[in-house]
Amino acid sequence: MATLRYTNILFKGDKPLWLALGLLILFSFVVLYSSTAGLAADSNLPSYYFLFKHGFFVVAGVAIMAAISNIRPKMILNVSAILWLLSIALLVYTLLFGVEYNDARRWIRLPVIGMTFQPSEFAKVALLLYVARELTNRQGVIKDLSSAFMPIIIPVCLTCLLIAPSDLSTALLMFVSCLVLMFVGRVSIKYIFWLIGIGLFLFSILYLFGTIFPDVIRVHTWTGRIDEFVNTDGGYQVQYSKMAISEGGLFGVGAGNSVFRNFLPHPYSDFVYAFIVEEYGLLGGGFLVAIFSIIMWRVFRIVNKTKMTFEALVAFGLGFMLVLQAFINMAVAVKLVPVTGLPMPFMSLGGTSLLFTAMAFGIILGVSNFLTTEVPE
Repeated sequence: MATLRYTNILFKGDKPLWLALGLLILFSFVVLYSSTAGLAADSNLPSYYFLFKHGFFVVAGVAIMAAISNIRPKMILNVSAILWLLSIALLVYTLLFGVEYNDARRWIRLPVIGMTFQPSEFAKVALLLYVARELTNRQGVIKDLSSAFMPIIIPVCLTCLLIAPSDLSTALLMFVSCLVLMFVGRVSIKYIFWLIGIGLFLFSILYLFGTIFPDVIRVHTWTGRIDEFVNTDGGYQVQYSKMAISEGGLFGVGAGNSVFRNFLPHPYSDFVYAFIVEEYGLLGGGFLVAIFSIIMWRVFRIVNKTKMTFEALVAFGLGFMLVLQAFINMAVAVKLVPVTGLPMPFMSLGGTSLLFTAMAFGIILGVSNFLTTEVPE
């Protein structure tokens, strides 16, 4: 009874959502231990090195979720503009002075501790919070072009433009998520189509600059992936992904028995879904689909019970973006969409992604916590 009482104190908010996230995190340990075996060997590190590293970030992430779930959503609303401005400053710094890896400048090296930090992961959360704030504050004039639409689209376009040169996939994910959030927030449909047109225009300008400055804007990567998706059966990445999935069958080859982890590019991040299906079969792949579907369902339940506009918008926006990201990662593995490089929330190796995913879910849990103790069935 005491354990249950302490659990209720620490893990506040929607209990089924906590359970779904817990199952996802537990599954990530067995997946990442096996998928990083080759990476550890190539780096002359113990086989458990990346497992312990992932465990450190998981503990930190769960602590973040538990802490943020105890923060009232109104406090989140009050700091959302500051968080967005901070994210813009970090993105500008990254473009100018960031660490370059694989022809992409996405990281900042933190002083003293020497770890790298990916500001775009922070910007994903900060932008959704800011858009939810603006939609809430402008509901009285939400159909007006100058009073509501322009103050919202300028931050969206600016943030996405700063991310797109080195990480188009993340920029598109954020842009689509903001479009959907604006639709839910009662922005006029014609203005949403205007935003799509503005986005296409800005992308065209970005593409043009990329042909002139290919070392700054990764146009060759964008065109190569689209051409590969449209005109071939997939490059070596997708080919090995499909072979791994085919090898898995219904029940998989078993934990630790993967063959294609030695050939799959990034079986612990970009193509973690193909690796999971190889080792755990369609049952393992179906388990992930079910878990993320349950997460989205719980988010809908929370939104439906929320009376305040900001709480509803922020819970929906963050939940939709993270679940969409998970399904895009799965879709890449089976060649339903071009290769994107988007990690799967909680399942992919990467500390920055995990911590800010935890931050996002902590906010959603906070909405449910201050709505009721638990969302009724």
